[in-house]
Amino acid sequence: MKIIDRYILKSLTGPFLFSFLTIVFVLALQFLASFADRFMGKGIGFGDIAELVALQSAWMVVFAVPMAVLVSVIMVYGAMTNASEITVLRSSGLSLFRLALPVLIAATVLSFFVERFNNVVIPHANYRSKTLMADIVRAKPAFGLTENAFSSFIDGYSIFVGDTDESSRELRGVLLYDLTRQGFRNMVSAEKGVIDFSSDDRFLVMTLYNGEIHSLQLPGDGRYRTMSFDRHRMVFESSGFGFSRTTEGRMRNDIRELSAEELFFAAKALKRELGSREKSGSSLQEKGLSASESGIDLSKNSGIGGSGDQALREIKRLDEQYKEYNRYMTEYHKKYALPLACFAFALAGVPLGVLARRGGFGVGAGLSLLFFVFYWAVIITGEKFAERGSLDPAISIWSADFLVAFAGVLLLIRLNGVAGGSGR
Repeated sequence: MKIIDRYILKSLTGPFLFSFLTIVFVLALQFLASFADRFMGKGIGFGDIAELVALQSAWMVVFAVPMAVLVSVIMVYGAMTNASEITVLRSSGLSLFRLALPVLIAATVLSFFVERFNNVVIPHANYRSKTLMADIVRAKPAFGLTENAFSSFIDGYSIFVGDTDESSRELRGVLLYDLTRQGFRNMVSAEKGVIDFSSDDRFLVMTLYNGEIHSLQLPGDGRYRTMSFDRHRMVFESSGFGFSRTTEGRMRNDIRELSAEELFFAAKALKRELGSREKSGSSLQEKGLSASESGIDLSKNSGIGGSGDQALREIKRLDEQYKEYNRYMTEYHKKYALPLACFAFALAGVPLGVLARRGGFGVGAGLSLLFFVFYWAVIITGEKFAERGSLDPAISIWSADFLVAFAGVLLLIRLNGVAGGSGR
């Protein structure tokens, strides 16, 4: 490696580490500020809190590394431009493309390591984090309740609590929606309550005081009941409650817990199922019925009757499965597109640094933030289009990397042409 290459890489090391640690620190503070009130004073051991914070922070690495690359590249090349080092090197016959080469090589290597981290470490961290969180909720039922917000840690119920008292385990301002009974909607409101386990730990018991029960039969035909109570008990299944660390053998049922290989395998299996479903429903397609185009209530269409209901349900199931397939493929492409952002940002950072002309952290951070906001806006928009089936998941995710890299190449060509130097 030539002296100039070593000089550039050595200059990048300090700003990159500083930027990376600063970004991770800011994100960690934001995380702690959001969840500290849920952890502190809940009787949870410090070791479990530290482990949960570490596991929850794993995703920050994939977010912070590309941004740190962009910040450090802008800072270094801005400082070199401001010190006239770029001008001297260009005068000696080196093109801007040649000066960008060591950064691009380093960014490629870094992309590989981030990809491995994204595919190996993060799925396992998300898996363990969800397992640990479930264990904590089992041990401390009130932990799953967020003050002044609706919580759904009990399946089929949405619970709002205005205030909780950890010492007395008392809940105040309780509002509970019961969505478990088909054809009915029940709402329970109470002045206060207590949540605890039964003596054999088989059930979770919520005892409510001074409240009302409102019941509505669906569809809304006027059958509405209300009842007041001084004391009311609600019992929920709680098998497995009690704080014992959940075994690592549970199935990974969250999309964030899967590697790229597992996501692709699941998507492929889902695609095969969709193919068989489409073949069995070919008669529907011949009639021109589609989930996106058909707004007809088939059950009311004479001559179709009950089979029309079944056809409509099948169309809806296909629609949901296509959305699920698109979600899997979107997450699959993100496993590779996000790490490769290191290369795309390095490619854009070199000309941006030359244009900035000042190698300060503020300038680098400001330009990096603008590019990163643009990058994530494209990613998020692409995800929405992909989920709706309006855009292929590969195009929706990779377009962000392509646009940033394309902008970098255009700026490099423009600046290299303006300088009038020919590289070697």
